[in-house]
Amino acid sequence: MKKILNYLFEHKSLSRDEAKEVLLNISRGVYNESELASFITVYLMRSITIAELQGFRDALLELCVAVNLDGLEVMDIVGTGGDGKNTFNISTLSCFIVAGTGNKVAKHGNYGATSISGSSNVMEQLGYKFKNDTSSLQREINETNICFLHAPLFHPALKAVGAIRKNLGVRTFFNMLGPMVNPAFPKYQLVGVYNLEMARIYNYLLQDAKSNFTIIHGLDGYDEISLTGDTKVITNKGEQILSAETLGKRTVSASDIYGGDTAEDAATIFVSILKGNGTWAQNAVVLANSAMALSCTCKYGDYDECYQLAVESLESGKALRVLEKLCG
Repeated sequence: MKKILNYLFEHKSLSRDEAKEVLLNISRGVYNESELASFITVYLMRSITIAELQGFRDALLELCVAVNLDGLEVMDIVGTGGDGKNTFNISTLSCFIVAGTGNKVAKHGNYGATSISGSSNVMEQLGYKFKNDTSSLQREINETNICFLHAPLFHPALKAVGAIRKNLGVRTFFNMLGPMVNPAFPKYQLVGVYNLEMARIYNYLLQDAKSNFTIIHGLDGYDEISLTGDTKVITNKGEQILSAETLGKRTVSASDIYGGDTAEDAATIFVSILKGNGTWAQNAVVLANSAMALSCTCKYGDYDECYQLAVESLESGKALRVLEKLCG
């Protein structure tokens, strides 16, 4: 690692193969914590290259525990995290609303490294038991339309750096990798990113994937449709900027979508929204992200039709019943 660090400190970058080898070694426990922290810090000081990101992704996918969902066309709704906004668990809630419409969801998530409650934190609070055996996951998605893939159970390298990421408490290149290494290889992906540079990188990488994708970035710094301002939307077909009024009827304030101070707070907000007790702003943000995810499938008409499907899933209690059946 010393040789690699000195190379990187000279403002050089790794090739795709070199990056892959480093991450393979991380998963093998070759480096100590100080070396890992130094390596991660390099990418806090400069932008990651596409070749490096591809190499890191190659390693994670080569090592990952495979998930066979019987050929189902599944969706993932995921943000990179790292936007520092501490919103409630919008992407995970949207997964349950989409599952309530009858679409299959394989949600890939992890504990929060830069936020109080990541998707794994809230799922754990809600009583979900993490697992990586295929038969259980197949049963869950067949019976409830959703299964949850806790990233460290599928990616040894993520488990190896989990404590370091939490101690650093800032976004790292692992935030960028999460949405690209779902072991179920979803056909449809709604990916939220925290800045426009990441949006461009994801657009480049996902163009090569055999999936329908939509990349979203709140132009005031959110890695999701926040309705606090305009949203950049990039799909296989092009890109556009959409207003909060177009996506969710009106603008909301940052305080309206605050996620609380603890994982318990996050779980309380989560259940409250699914039970129909969310505020107008909370509901609107979740519905907008759900509608954009449904739109990504190209199964429906326009965005407004997808929005109405999301509304029906939430207001009818279908999304809540998905949660109750999954975690009951």
